Amino acid sequence: MQLPLTTLLTLLPALAAAQSGSGRTTRYWDCCKPSCAWPGKGPAPVRTCDRWDNPLFDGGNTRSGCDAGGGAYMCSDQSPWAVSDDLAYGWAAVNIAGSNERQWCCACYELTFTSGPVAGKRMIVQASNTGGDLGNNHFDIAMPGGGVGIFNACTDQYGAPPNGWGQRYGGISQRHECDAFPEKLKPGCYWRFDWCVSLFPPLSLSLPPGTGQTMGRSCVFFPLSAN
Repeated sequence: MQLPLTTLLTLLPALAAAQSGSGRTTRYWDCCKPSCAWPGKGPAPVRTCDRWDNPLFDGGNTRSGCDAGGGAYMCSDQSPWAVSDDLAYGWAAVNIAGSNERQWCCACYELTFTSGPVAGKRMIVQASNTGGDLGNNHFDIAMPGGGVGIFNACTDQYGAPPNGWGQRYGGISQRHECDAFPEKLKPGCYWRFDWCVSLFPPLSLSLPPGTGQTMGRSCVFFPLSAN
């Protein structure tokens, strides 16, 4: 979804190509294999799942479910969740000005909302994807029901409508629409309306050290607090 929400982007020195400037945040859930799941994109491939949401241990080599004959999809557990009223975790498709996927794949970023009903809330996201329609310093937060955007594997994986759930860009607009989602996607769908109040106001961004780790052959997210 393309919402022109202005942000202030400040990356800590842990990211060599750090820049300061403007940015934006949007939402999506296309069920496709994330870009960072391909070999060589980051320190290790992001975990993917098969059509039935079972983890694939393929070294990142299975074709994306968005492609004909593909069998790798976004795992349902890459949905956002709240740790408290003021802190949440999740994943995002990312594009950072002056950087590239080898630098941002699997990196974690702290987002602090600065206005609206969620002002003061924080969200820590791990970069798992990117997109050709993302602008500079753009974070597209992954959340079920957020809109499939350009690509759609949700119809193939879950039997979603031809353009995904709701509008192709932006997704659903009412909390009760989450009730019809597959069980594993419902919590992440409800999160948008309960914790995030369905809004994405301006925010500040930083890269907190030590919040992301790579384990084995998967890009794994470790929260600072227990889920």
